Amino acid sequence: MIYIEEITAAFILLIWVIFVVMILAKKFYSFMMKKGLEKNVAVYYNRKLIHILTGGLCASIIPLIFKSFILPFIMSLFLAAFLFYHHRKNRLMYWFQTSDNSYEVSFCIMWGLIIALGWILTGGDFRIGVLPVVFMSVGDAITGIVRNAIYRRRTKSWWGNLAMALFSMSIGAVVGLAGIIAGAVASLVEHFEFKPIDDNVLVPATSFLILLLARIFAPWSFTL
Repeated sequence: MIYIEEITAAFILLIWVIFVVMILAKKFYSFMMKKGLEKNVAVYYNRKLIHILTGGLCASIIPLIFKSFILPFIMSLFLAAFLFYHHRKNRLMYWFQTSDNSYEVSFCIMWGLIIALGWILTGGDFRIGVLPVVFMSVGDAITGIVRNAIYRRRTKSWWGNLAMALFSMSIGAVVGLAGIIAGAVASLVEHFEFKPIDDNVLVPATSFLILLLARIFAPWSFTL
């Protein structure tokens, strides 16, 4: 059953995501370009800004408002289709999309899929799905921001992974040892590339599996 409060919340969150993507990020891109940043640097910063303000913020709100995964899942698929359409029609939103990859599409799909699977496989425990999504949305964004600030290009760096680990393990500690381990492993696997699988798939999938197995075989590793 879907409640009117959930519908209202989903609508507000969708409007927020559209605002961040279509207005705030575009203005931030213009600001960075005026400051003399290279286009690829500005685009990369913008992608991470969107990750945090949409994926991270919305995921953290999900357990507080929603009674099921249905509306968040539908919202994520709608956004994935919207972004894929722009790639397919070669009408890229230049302030954050690039022609060489469509990782933002996989980001949206994994955001909704992991939250949905977490809820379904645990009988309504949003933590198992939300935490990996936060690792992907905020933790991975932090490592990208650190790398971009140091190297001014997209590259792998243990400094970025260290920053991600500090955040992810701290957030993971909220649920206990299982969350700390999941955050640490997510930060580690982000450093390596397994083409064609991108970070937006590998990070949440790995940490989700750890949390799910811990919940089944080591429930004592959850403090809450």
